Amino acid sequence: MQITPAIHVLRHPFQVPVAPGIVLDRFVYSYLIVGETITLIDTGVAGCEERIFDYLGSINYDPSEISLVILTHSHPDHIGAARAIREATGCSVAAHPAERAWIEDVERQNRERPVPGFATLVGGSVPIDFELDGGVTIDIDGSGEYEIEMIHTPGHSAGSIALFLPGYGALFSGDVIPVPGDLPVYDDAVGSVRSIRLLRSVRGIRVLLSAWDEPRYGEAAYSQMDRALEYL
Repeated sequence: MQITPAIHVLRHPFQVPVAPGIVLDRFVYSYLIVGETITLIDTGVAGCEERIFDYLGSINYDPSEISLVILTHSHPDHIGAARAIREATGCSVAAHPAERAWIEDVERQNRERPVPGFATLVGGSVPIDFELDGGVTIDIDGSGEYEIEMIHTPGHSAGSIALFLPGYGALFSGDVIPVPGDLPVYDDAVGSVRSIRLLRSVRGIRVLLSAWDEPRYGEAAYSQMDRALEYL
């Protein structure tokens, strides 16, 4: 789905095996920013690279045009296809330094934070080519049109980041903002509240693009953050 001339939304359904013969249906969003080059924000689980590549073909782009993958954090449904995408495209991979260890050594992540079906969700470790921290701004294709501001949003994980594309008013929030009624996941509940409040203070948000929720536009973006704060 295309929501602006530059921003494309991909919804990835997947299943988590929780017991023999029992699976949990889940989904996650990833996002494409299409300019002179293509930036992918989060990759979904292992196998999602096929859906991403097929979508690019449907809009007359080649997967080799992906130059950068930004990982909002290290959890399986965000990094699962990163290795396959990097191997297929030669793209660079970026993430917060606090997430590096679990992205570059997924077996370590599985030992330290075991989740059901980890091996089916993650296609392997992938090296981080450069680190992103709060306050950093990158011009993703050198044109000046797609400058992204990095916002460090710890709580869900220590190195979670959100990304703000001011030219489009687009805030990519990763897993920072829980959906009321769904299971909130965090390492630090107080940190999560602080990070949501930080995002709530960003002015000029025209669309909120979460990994867990459908796009929210205008005032609905801010209202969704208010509901998340009340829920936590």
